[in-house]
Amino acid sequence: MLFEVCANSVLSAMNAEAAGADRIELCANLASGGTTPSFGTLSLCREKTDIPINVLIRPRSGDFLYSDMEFEDIKRDVLLCKQLEMNAVVCGFLNADGSIDLDKTAEIMELAYPMQFTFHRAFDLSRNCFESLSNLMSIGISRILTSGTKKTAFEGKDILAKLVETAGDKIIIMPGSGINANNIAELAKTTKAKEYHFSASACIDSKMTFRKENVLSTVKEDFSTSFSDVETIKSIINKL
Repeated sequence: MLFEVCANSVLSAMNAEAAGADRIELCANLASGGTTPSFGTLSLCREKTDIPINVLIRPRSGDFLYSDMEFEDIKRDVLLCKQLEMNAVVCGFLNADGSIDLDKTAEIMELAYPMQFTFHRAFDLSRNCFESLSNLMSIGISRILTSGTKKTAFEGKDILAKLVETAGDKIIIMPGSGINANNIAELAKTTKAKEYHFSASACIDSKMTFRKENVLSTVKEDFSTSFSDVETIKSIINKL
């Protein structure tokens, strides 16, 4: 089984690789659900790691109904990832009625080639996940990152199992959200998925000793990839 770790910084990506991750999903603003990382983060991460990097392309938090201007923003970020020879882009588009926006998805797939395309958890917010799966299969995307339409992949494990069975070898169904060392074994047994997405995030506090209250919230906790968590779950996966 392949093990993808979500990393929100170059250091997190390096930790993930050192601990045994097979692939990285690189993003920014993990606490807000993830947005597109900066050029500096992308280029430095490409220099400092050797495993495949999938890049989240999401110009803002919130829904996945994008304006023409936001779509242009997305296209430019995809071209940047292509220039940096990333493995894949991770993106997703919905119409206002909750259906998959196949036109935008197909356009970004074509623009990204030869990079792979992962349709992210916008899938879980679509109106019918099996209808969405069928539509995405029809245009040949690489994989779907999904929690089985539930808050966590473990809660959605039965739906995930049905998605995996329906997808067969046409699309990779990659469970993600809330996966940890305590539930990966049962999740793998139930879903029979071949790839898993895991954040392994640990909260870290600012090292600032001087803190000025009641002005701007410039000092706050952040998240980083935990080496030990990645190492633990990797060892569990290797035994399955």
